[in-house]
Amino acid sequence: MKKDLVKKGFYFLALPIYAPLLIPWLLTDQRQIILGDLSRWLKISGGGASAYTLLVACIRNRVYRTIYFHRLKCGNFGGWFFGEILRRIYKPLPTLSISTHDIGPGLFIQHGYCTLISARRIGANAWINQGVTIGYTNDTDCPTLGDNVTVAAGAKILGNITVGDNVKVGANAVVVKNVPPNTTVVGVPARIVRRDGKRVLEN
Repeated sequence: MKKDLVKKGFYFLALPIYAPLLIPWLLTDQRQIILGDLSRWLKISGGGASAYTLLVACIRNRVYRTIYFHRLKCGNFGGWFFGEILRRIYKPLPTLSISTHDIGPGLFIQHGYCTLISARRIGANAWINQGVTIGYTNDTDCPTLGDNVTVAAGAKILGNITVGDNVKVGANAVVVKNVPPNTTVVGVPARIVRRDGKRVLEN
């Protein structure tokens, strides 16, 4: 209880320091999608989306701050310009690289260490854990992920493939072929072990 009060006091004192982060949020055309991300984070940790909780999320979590700056970078000039200035003051997580422009709202990245995200498109409500690589096999081929995709720690999704809606990719799986919707894949190379909530028996 005492520890929680100390944390709340710290966040309250830090708010004026982090208040400039609201400037690009007020200027960007990505405001709604940023609130969509924030709502998802707060649904997991508790609370409601607001300017205050946006600042608290940026104070508490460098992973969220990295996503916030990425959203600003994908938006209009005003948000991008101030975001680029402020990211040099309020450092994002250096081991998390996001180069995908088209990502739906509700992006949640847990931990974000050693994580590389380079997809053609990622749908809404993606959940990505640490140590994940979503990326190219050559200069042009990169994956497309649908809505509600969960990628567990250490997984790799590579090449010009499509991962359907509601797919779960198991830890350390290597996905190099298309994955149909509503499935769970594991292994190297990845294979389907569940489809529509039912276990798939191996041949």
